[in-house]
Amino acid sequence: MSFPRQRFRRLRAHETLRRMVRETIFSTEDLIYPLFLKEGAEGKTEISSMPGVYHHSLDTLSVELEEVTALGIPAVLLFGLPRVKDEMGSEAYSPHGIVQRGVKAIKASFPNLMVITDICLCAYTSHGHCGIIRNGRVDNDQTLGILQEIALSHAAAGADMVAPSDMMDGRVGVLRTALDSNGYGELPLMSYAAKYASHFYGPFREAADSSPRFGDRKSYQMDPANAQEALREIALDIEEGADIIMVKPALAYLDIIFRAKQTFGHPLAAFSVSGEYAMVKAAAMRDMLEEKNIIMEILQSIKRAGADLIITYCAKEAAEVLREQ
Repeated sequence: MSFPRQRFRRLRAHETLRRMVRETIFSTEDLIYPLFLKEGAEGKTEISSMPGVYHHSLDTLSVELEEVTALGIPAVLLFGLPRVKDEMGSEAYSPHGIVQRGVKAIKASFPNLMVITDICLCAYTSHGHCGIIRNGRVDNDQTLGILQEIALSHAAAGADMVAPSDMMDGRVGVLRTALDSNGYGELPLMSYAAKYASHFYGPFREAADSSPRFGDRKSYQMDPANAQEALREIALDIEEGADIIMVKPALAYLDIIFRAKQTFGHPLAAFSVSGEYAMVKAAAMRDMLEEKNIIMEILQSIKRAGADLIITYCAKEAAEVLREQ
């Protein structure tokens, strides 16, 4: 038996050649960094379940963003924690809300940084659900009007993109209509199109103080067992005007990311969520794995599956590695 003429190791022998033939190119430009703004916070406070991630006051935000921009990270995704919650989540659409003020502050000091805002009610409602409660259930259609108010208040504050994460049926269409008819026709919309009812959200719910006070979110977030449904959700959001679609979580749903990209070819984001981050941090703190190498391998897998953009709490660590390389 003759030795095979095709030797794959020829293209692996030299670092420069490995880079030249690399199929998946992952860069800092692909990263979006999530930030938590907390009304009434004094300084910044580390979130216990997410080491290295903080609740920020408006006063500490500029220091954080100096680091973010110095690393070349092009965009942030803002989440807000109000001082006061009510059944309607009214602080979410207040012109003086924490996110609205945060957007104005960021754009005043960092005009070239893209500011994306999360559109949802869970962190603002006293019951912790993503919509208005009527007769013990989330009222989809009544919630849509509130989401419009939130999006318009963020647009008025100067947001560069809005991202509805509520998973109400029809919300992309009504938000697109509201933005277009109020002079924000050029404001892009990134839809959490396939957002699963995942157990990977635990640390985020602590960070955003957004755990449901009763029941769960399985009636409006997707069943983790379903894939075809995700494609139907994505198709509808594209039809309703989503400029970017998102799959959330990322690591356990790489197959959904792949299917979505192959099916639609639409700009695609993936959210590497709090539970994914917390697992890596916990293992690294116990010297079970090499943190930065694992972060890069995970993020590269998400990119390889088809994501154009990756929302990740590891954005700064990834940017540092990419800069070193």
